[in-house]
Amino acid sequence: MFGDVIPLSAALRARLTRIGASVKTALNTARVEGEELTTERYFFFWQALGESSAADIGLKLANATKVHEYDIPSLAALHSPDVRTALEKIARYKRLCGPKDMSLEMRGGELRVFTTWTHASSPPPPRLVDASLASLLVLLQRGSGQMLAPKRVELSRAKSDEPMLMRFFGCPLKFRAAHDALVFDLNVLATPFVTHNEDLLSVLVPDLEVKLASKKEFTEQVRSVIARRMSGEKPSVEKVAKELALSSRTLQRRLGESGVSYQQVLDDVRHSTAVTLLREKRLELHEVAFLLGFEEFNSFTRAFRGWEGTSPGRWRDSIA
Repeated sequence: MFGDVIPLSAALRARLTRIGASVKTALNTARVEGEELTTERYFFFWQALGESSAADIGLKLANATKVHEYDIPSLAALHSPDVRTALEKIARYKRLCGPKDMSLEMRGGELRVFTTWTHASSPPPPRLVDASLASLLVLLQRGSGQMLAPKRVELSRAKSDEPMLMRFFGCPLKFRAAHDALVFDLNVLATPFVTHNEDLLSVLVPDLEVKLASKKEFTEQVRSVIARRMSGEKPSVEKVAKELALSSRTLQRRLGESGVSYQQVLDDVRHSTAVTLLREKRLELHEVAFLLGFEEFNSFTRAFRGWEGTSPGRWRDSIA
């Protein structure tokens, strides 16, 4: 489970059951065990849920989730002063809840809000997309006290469920889009929130920042251990975990909570170390490859091309 952990909490299962979703059937079909899933298994669950439940199950979940059931990042967004600040808080802190990024793209007088699942090898299931987009819209409507409607909703899937989705979102739909996104006029960012509570934010935000910093700090600790052990062998996750007095599984889970995998951290350290060693020019290229733990020089060359777009030798020559 390298850097890929998504919670499927008992509370979420209870909310889905409350609105009539076939949770037990979906759990059995997707072979879900426990409350921590990979992105792939999480998608399997939502695909099974969509196939065994009503078509509007994702939309129902958005409306049925009460404010007291929101996670901490969502609460911080809800009590922000305006739409812009709310979206910025979600984009900053939602990574604490799983390996996904929310992007705010402003162009041509429009604001496009979309999510990228960082470990996904396939598109998210339609009902999960419905739930994600609808939940964000409901939060903005609750915060503003207005029935905000997007300019349009963009969906990566083929055309389906158009009447149902148009009734909920109150706007045109665009299918086969690049992303699953809510698109607003840019001026929506200035919309004030009636739920703004600065006192509550002063309690919520520092704790979120501490958690964010803690996750970054742990990643840096792992980077440091990898760098120290990089001397002719590829530092294994088992050895790095042992040095940090953790199990391999715990190390992988904690990195996953930070949105990265062990392999990503290893590659990043190898990249930065390779650049440093090549700049110094004291070592032959084969020696650099050996110190980075590559068993074959060709493997090092392929990796370096992926990092810098050229071979190690040409890169070294270019900085001469």
